[in-house]
Amino acid sequence: MSRVSLEGQVAVVTGAARGVGELLARKLSARGAKVALVGLEPDVLKDVASRLHTESDHWYADVTDHAAMAQVAQEVKQRFGKVDIVVANAGVAGGGPFIDSDPESWRRVIEVNLIGSAVTARAFLPVLMESRGYLLQIASLAAITPAPMMSAYCASKSGVEAFAHSLRAEVGYKGVRVGVGYLSWTDTDMVRGADQDDVMRELRQRLPWPSNRTYPLGPAVDRIVAGIERRSSHVYAQWWLRGMQSIRGYLPMVIGSVGQREMKRFEPRLGSVPKGLVGSGGAADEKARSAS
Repeated sequence: MSRVSLEGQVAVVTGAARGVGELLARKLSARGAKVALVGLEPDVLKDVASRLHTESDHWYADVTDHAAMAQVAQEVKQRFGKVDIVVANAGVAGGGPFIDSDPESWRRVIEVNLIGSAVTARAFLPVLMESRGYLLQIASLAAITPAPMMSAYCASKSGVEAFAHSLRAEVGYKGVRVGVGYLSWTDTDMVRGADQDDVMRELRQRLPWPSNRTYPLGPAVDRIVAGIERRSSHVYAQWWLRGMQSIRGYLPMVIGSVGQREMKRFEPRLGSVPKGLVGSGGAADEKARSAS
């Protein structure tokens, strides 16, 4: 599909304070899009907005809050006159064995990543229908293949992938295109936070190539921007992820076999894995919840 110019278009990015969201906002702005930033850190969002090339603004909101996100959608429409693009990027992660996980942190990963994406879509679909716009749901390699020590994250990303596919069928005839973005391990605060734990880092390093390396953020976001310009149904932030789709049916069996071996190897050290959300984004989420 040919690319659509982003000049003058209005893009909403959730989870825009750092990582994929922050760099995506900058690259969309550099291509002429007006950008609405949504997140839990107003001071950080304000700083990001101040460095964009085009007209922008920021909103404090928890993506799991229906009323708050509906208000954001209304205010973004009032501020910019329309919404052409929504990127449901907000997400958190935690790791470790499910049986020893903190129930609240486990649930929060599902709430933010899956429920928050649905709340975002519910809030913005009416304005996207007006503009015949594009919703990009950020998923993950975790949606394509399961992995031990990541049960909540894998469940949430598999969920948002299925949600986006269902939504595409529902709203396509109304002119709204829906895409799913897939990223492998990318150099973000979330991944660096997970790597601070020795067990999680070593377990990831034992994955087969090319899924065992961390990829630079810039090229990954460039691919996402290109997908947005094409209004793509599938956007792959790393080149090899497209090929994973053809073999995904075999992956649960492979991961189940290899994963058991690795879990047995790491079992004496599993008790040391942190049980909360990882990275600065996780800390920001916990801080916002404790303040509410």
